[in-house]
Amino acid sequence: MLNTDILLKAYRLMATAKTMAETYDANRSICKYVHSTSRGHEAIQIATGVQLKDIDWVSPYYRDDSIMLSTGFTPYELMLQLLAKKDDPFSGGRSYYCHPSNNDGKRPGIIHQSSATGMQAIPTTGLAQAIQFLEKYHQSLLKKDDNGELPVVVCSFGDNSITEGEVSEAFQFAVLKQLPIIYLVQDNQWGISVSVDEARAMNAYEYAAGFKGLARVQCDGSDFVQSYQTMQEAMQFVRRGRKPILVHATVPLLGHHTSGVRKEFYRSKEDLDKHGADDPYPKLKAELLNAGISGDELQQIEKEAAKEVAEAFAKAQSAPDPDPATVMDHVFAPTPVKEEKGNRSPRGGEKTIMVDAALHAVEEIMQDHPEAILYGQDVGRRLGGVFREAATLAEKFGDHRVFNTAIQEAYIIGSTIGLSALGLKPIVEVQFADYIYPGLNQLVTEISKASYLSMGKFPVQMVLRVPIGAYGGGGPYHSGSIESTLLTIKGIKVVYPSNAADMKGLMKAAFYDPNPVVMLEHKGLYWSKVPGTEDAKTIEPAKDYLLPLGKGNIVLSADPAKIKSGESACIVTYGMGVYWAKAAAQRFPGQIEIIDLRTLYPLDEELVFASGKKHGRVMVLTEEQQNNSFSESFALRITNACYHFLDARVEVLGALNLPAVPINLSLEAAMLPTTEKVVARIEKLLQY
Repeated sequence: MLNTDILLKAYRLMATAKTMAETYDANRSICKYVHSTSRGHEAIQIATGVQLKDIDWVSPYYRDDSIMLSTGFTPYELMLQLLAKKDDPFSGGRSYYCHPSNNDGKRPGIIHQSSATGMQAIPTTGLAQAIQFLEKYHQSLLKKDDNGELPVVVCSFGDNSITEGEVSEAFQFAVLKQLPIIYLVQDNQWGISVSVDEARAMNAYEYAAGFKGLARVQCDGSDFVQSYQTMQEAMQFVRRGRKPILVHATVPLLGHHTSGVRKEFYRSKEDLDKHGADDPYPKLKAELLNAGISGDELQQIEKEAAKEVAEAFAKAQSAPDPDPATVMDHVFAPTPVKEEKGNRSPRGGEKTIMVDAALHAVEEIMQDHPEAILYGQDVGRRLGGVFREAATLAEKFGDHRVFNTAIQEAYIIGSTIGLSALGLKPIVEVQFADYIYPGLNQLVTEISKASYLSMGKFPVQMVLRVPIGAYGGGGPYHSGSIESTLLTIKGIKVVYPSNAADMKGLMKAAFYDPNPVVMLEHKGLYWSKVPGTEDAKTIEPAKDYLLPLGKGNIVLSADPAKIKSGESACIVTYGMGVYWAKAAAQRFPGQIEIIDLRTLYPLDEELVFASGKKHGRVMVLTEEQQNNSFSESFALRITNACYHFLDARVEVLGALNLPAVPINLSLEAAMLPTTEKVVARIEKLLQY
């Protein structure tokens, strides 16, 4: 039998959660934004929340308002988000009810939570990965309680999300590394209108048996006493044993899936009655009555809960709405690197290939920042990257800081959220641009929105290195360009250097930027083996060199006399396009200005627009397939900004609109831009 103080606290919280759900349902015109509540799930959620400490981390899902209440958040705070008010402490009116984030240090930490079911598994496992790293190598940075207890991480799910592939990636990494995490699965047998029989061949407890090293337990999640004892055992197991465990709790679904998808739409009376018979509220009430608590005392608790909820709801309704002028706030955290600094061309320096400049940049970063870690496929000790872009780093900094992962692009990318939240600074790699797509879910759904939807509490400081581009018969799955795909994602930065000096300066600026930065590194420029790319080798900048993101560079200037006589044009490009443009420009002495964008977001529009106005003729050159590309959209922006100064429409030259780069060299050349194709387009442009 649990202490009656615990039972009474749970009853007060349960009465509060139940009253909140009833209040929302009775005021549907006021509670107009879509929301879910924890009705039916309260016992397991409260049993979890009351045992969490302020040193812990939890990722509630969108039905977990009872977890939020039991960890110390007030009905008023939750209602501010329900009604999308200015003072919503989680998102400032940007996100749905029970999509929290918290770093106040007084309650468990909560990284940004999204609506995408199961997607929280990877970022939250990243938290456990970070805790383990700090525990082993930087204990002074790890927050403990007054008794020296270590933190645990709880990742909460509905049962239907467990079938998501990214959940299995998280489980796999957690058992491989034996991370201190509890996966709490609340099984109510429904996934909106999808029944258990339609959705899965086994429940989460049975599924977990396939992950060797993942402990597992089951409980009746509608029984508070059983739920409390189960979660107590699970937390002790993880807090002391530092190993992962899955808790499978069966619960009824008493509320609607959401306010917009109501239970009577698709559930039978028999099903609703069956779930109603497992309501945790009367079960806990009976437990208290059996323990000698009077009905009057319980009734008083209910009255106090009703009063608190009514007052909070009235107060939340009258709270101010967000100021529309703040809608652009918190997309990015401010970066400290705003100016070019340091020695770009040290006296006596030797020319370096791009891949080595990147390697040396990362090495210098890791020398100065013990919180920096590097991981991805094949970047560890044996190989050091398939392009040798991480060679020797594991030997120099240890396998705990530079290590291989499985083929798990989603985990590689999404885990950086949890690591960043605990102060680590991950540099991760996807082996080829063509293989980034399994990780886009994490990049789009979680990483890009984390700062904006948490009001700047959790920007994700990470560098994602992506070898990109075609050269020498790489073929259809190792030659792709992805910049247009990335640039549709708001909330990330995209860098594309074309030479060694820029590579080093931008890599360091990306590392110091507190936001997610994708470094696109052209494989054909890594060693300057492609004819015409010798200029990609430069003198290697000094250790202190920083090149801010968003600054383009004029790599070739036109003759002022040619500009004055109207015989010049500007080519705007990046990556391999710089070298096609340089080769073509030799046919037009003094007539061509070439701008290397260097960063695709943020974009140096000021430099490009000034050049467009100066020359009156502009070509945007890209390696990507042309139709619907970034380059086409940028050409329109140039047109709009420079319209009255242009002598011709802005030309765009890209690859042919094929689904992949062919492996045969002649077919590859037919698809991609070439010097001759650029020459022909310049001739056309200069005729105007």
